[in-house]
Amino acid sequence: MTPNGDAIRALREAQKLSIRQLALRTGLNRGYLSRLERGQIQQPGEAKVAAIAAAMQVSTTAITHKETPT
Repeated sequence: MTPNGDAIRALREAQKLSIRQLALRTGLNRGYLSRLERGQIQQPGEAKVAAIAAAMQVSTTAITHKETPT
């Protein structure tokens, strides 16, 4: 399961969540979440992706999809 860092950031910002707030909700490190959003972590594991999705109350699909250019 490959996360889409841009989608995670966009959803987090739309919900007015800081990285720190998301870290508190997920139990993941702020630096880890920042690297994930920047695409530096490619395979975080399903449990971590599920924790991020649950913390933002979205489906895992919402944060793992890739936009395809048209």
